[in-house]
Amino acid sequence: MTMSRFMAFTGTVALLSSLSFGWSISGTVTSEGSGRALSGVKITSFNYAGFETTSAEDGSFTLADGSEALHSSPMAKASIGFNHNVISISGVKAQTITVSVMDALGKVAFSKTQHNVMGSMIVDLNKSTAKGAKFLRINADGNRGTYQLGKTVTLMKEGDPLPFLQFSLEGYKNATYQAQAEVETGVQIKMTRGSNDHPTSSETVKPESSAASTPESSSATAESSSAKVEQIIVDCAGKTAKVGDKQNMSVTVDGKKRTFIMHIPSAYKGDKPVPLVIDYHPIGGSGNGEFGSSPYKAKTDPEGVITLYPDGTSKPGGMGNGWNVGPCCSNDDDVKFSYAMIDKLKEIACIDPQRIYATGFSMGGGMSNHVACMMSDVFAAVAPAAMDLNKTNSAACKMSRPISVINFRGTNDPVCRYQGGDSGFNDGLNFLGAEGTFRFWAEKNGCEGSPSKNSDGCQEYSNCKDGTKVVLCTKQGGGHDYGDASIGWPFLKQFTLPASFVK
Repeated sequence: MTMSRFMAFTGTVALLSSLSFGWSISGTVTSEGSGRALSGVKITSFNYAGFETTSAEDGSFTLADGSEALHSSPMAKASIGFNHNVISISGVKAQTITVSVMDALGKVAFSKTQHNVMGSMIVDLNKSTAKGAKFLRINADGNRGTYQLGKTVTLMKEGDPLPFLQFSLEGYKNATYQAQAEVETGVQIKMTRGSNDHPTSSETVKPESSAASTPESSSATAESSSAKVEQIIVDCAGKTAKVGDKQNMSVTVDGKKRTFIMHIPSAYKGDKPVPLVIDYHPIGGSGNGEFGSSPYKAKTDPEGVITLYPDGTSKPGGMGNGWNVGPCCSNDDDVKFSYAMIDKLKEIACIDPQRIYATGFSMGGGMSNHVACMMSDVFAAVAPAAMDLNKTNSAACKMSRPISVINFRGTNDPVCRYQGGDSGFNDGLNFLGAEGTFRFWAEKNGCEGSPSKNSDGCQEYSNCKDGTKVVLCTKQGGGHDYGDASIGWPFLKQFTLPASFVK
């Protein structure tokens, strides 16, 4: 079957939201008891950074992801047209647009990239190149739209998660809402009077003494991070992994199939070992959503770094896919899952076993804090954002060695409060707080002296055992946001796992 048959359809498909997969939720917030409208309710998202609003006097609210990939204003008439072998995209404004044609297995048969598109783009496909084409993918400044070709042209959603919202108001218990569709109106949120038992901002949350003791394996005196490190020789021969944007992978853990996305950038050549970064998604999210949202890929891709985006799981009555970092939010062994992913990558790709790192946002930040506790024998350093350790997983912290940690936190984070305390969702999570987590890691790593401000404006313990560092980057007035990858990645890559831990 040739492209000429598929392209017999002639017409346009609006791109106002197609490539951005935007969402919008509107409704009202009322009191469960009296039914009166509640104003001033703070509304934020667990799994989309930087989105928040407050309810109006009549209790009404609207929260939307209004990013549009292919137009400069909502009035722009961006569209895509198909006419035989010609693809025309008009009314667009983007720095880079890539058009790819794929077969039924997702193999790219043709691809064209054009820069600084300020109006229209024409792609003329020849029949031989387009033979067997099933799908058309358009990538505009990192935002994708995939279309199935046939008598009609259908947009295929890429699997981005729908928003999971939190509603908070002084004197009321927090409420949550999981979106069911990309556009929802008339949503009714009812809040119950009560307290979430959060500590006040003046209270200090300290880690339990049993969790803050230095491990016996960390008895060595502090060394400079520039100390000479023994390098493991890695043989790249026979590694089968190839360059690919999003490659769906799986491993079996405890008899259950666990999935993740492997991303190998074009800078990867396979002739020398490269670092590996595992990037954990927020609650209610997915590996695919984290792939599209994380700021780290833009920093690691030019260096040929391989990145993984695992999928969490949920448990009955939970808040969507998440990680087993305590009483919430999964019953699966995510530490064992992480080990399995790393073992899989060692088999198929030329990765440096001494340069494996973890990062994550929101509950993904909680998971990357957690693996620093439980997997310091494989991770060289971690960079969590927007979530701290909780008392359950900090008490169970079993480090094999000191490990460098940089945490990114906002003082006005409404989801994971900066000062810590109970989460407010009856999930059993009670957080150490940003500064409590900072001190926890300093004590676990045997850091000496007081923290000082580093060149990035972050608080840093630099005199720690085995050359490790503990850093807290606090954004004054910051909310529930991703960490700064321009700080996080240079921090991570300066650390190397000691050769004695490489299996």
